[in-house]
Formats: sequence, C-alpha cells, structure tokens
Amino acid sequence: MRLARTSAIVAFAAVAALTLAACSSSSEEATSTPSAEASAPAESAPAETAPAETATVGTIVDIAASAPDFSTLVAAVQAAGLVETLSGEGPFTVFAPTNEAFAALPAGVLDALLLPENKDLLVQILTYHAVSGTVLAADVMAGEVPTVEGQNITIATEGGVTVNGAAVLQTDIIASNGVIHVIDAVLLPPGVDAAALATP
Repeated sequence: MRLARTSAIVAFAAVAALTLAACSSSSEEATSTPSAEASAPAESAPAETAPAETATVGTIVDIAASAPDFSTLVAAVQAAGLVETLSGEGPFTVFAPTNEAFAALPAGVLDALLLPENKDLLVQILTYHAVSGTVLAADVMAGEVPTVEGQNITIATEGGVTVNGAAVLQTDIIASNGVIHVIDAVLLPPGVDAAALATP
C-alpha cells in the first residue's frame, strides 16, 4: 500500500513539472516576436539568434511587412513584383537588408531602382539576396553559395558571419516558408553597377 502511494506521488510530481515547463515555453513564445529594435543594425555587435521554435508563423513577406525596419525592403519587393513569389511555398533563405542598409546606397540609386523601367534590375538584385531551401545559422558554412538570381554569394564565418562582406546582424527569424537573416548592406550581383544609377 505504501509503495502504491509513493508511486502516485512521484507520478503527480512528474506531471506537474511537465505542465510548468509547457507554460514556461508558451510564455517565451509569446514574447519573442522579432521587433524593429532586434532588427536594427548595431556596429560591431555580435549576431543574435532567435530560437526556431519561438518565431512567428507568417510568410517571409508577412514578417518583413510587420517590422518597421524592413519597410524599404518591402517596398522594393512590391515594386519588383516578388510578393507572390516570396509568399509562396518556398522554402527560401533571405538575407534581408535593413532600411539603413538601403539608405547607404549612393544618392538616387534606390529611387531609380524603384522605377518601372528598372524592374528587371531590381528583381536581379533582390533575388541575389535569396537562397533556395532553409539554411539556419547552425548550418551556415563558409564558402560560395548559389542564389536564386543564379550567381554565388560568399559567406565567411571568421569574426562573425558575413555575406559578401555584409555583416549578419540577426539570424533565424523563422517564417512559414523559410528563414530571414538580417544584414547591414545591400548585396549587388557581379556585373551590376549601382553607380550608374546614382544621381549626377
């Protein structure tokens, strides 16, 4: 009789512990949606990693549209007609430049890229920021990686992860159709001369 009672107490304690753990996990999930502050560039700050299980369930476009620091990227995606593509099944890994990264382009370049006559060039630049498949921070390896645009980007891991020299500021923002890594510069494919679009 005493043995049965002891077993019941142990079983109850185990269930209570699991329940507390589940509640703790739910609380963490509710407070970990990526914010503009988390996405904002920080000089020489180490890349942050958002745990995969705490990310929102929206698409890449949904997540970008919900973060104020990606408003320029969203405008560019809309101008390029890529909303449907980046809202599709994917999966995609997107290296997403912040508003500050776009603002660092030479004067007049961004405005020129958003013009209808430069749509093809804008599509080329934006698809150069995307890789097929879901590549999480833990899976990143140094080397050449083919992009959706067709040409390679170069990933380096010494002293922090960089993509073509652009620093990765935040990693593993999980979407329903892939993952976003935040970078501090706009990547230009080989052969694209941004200076040619700059205001004289």
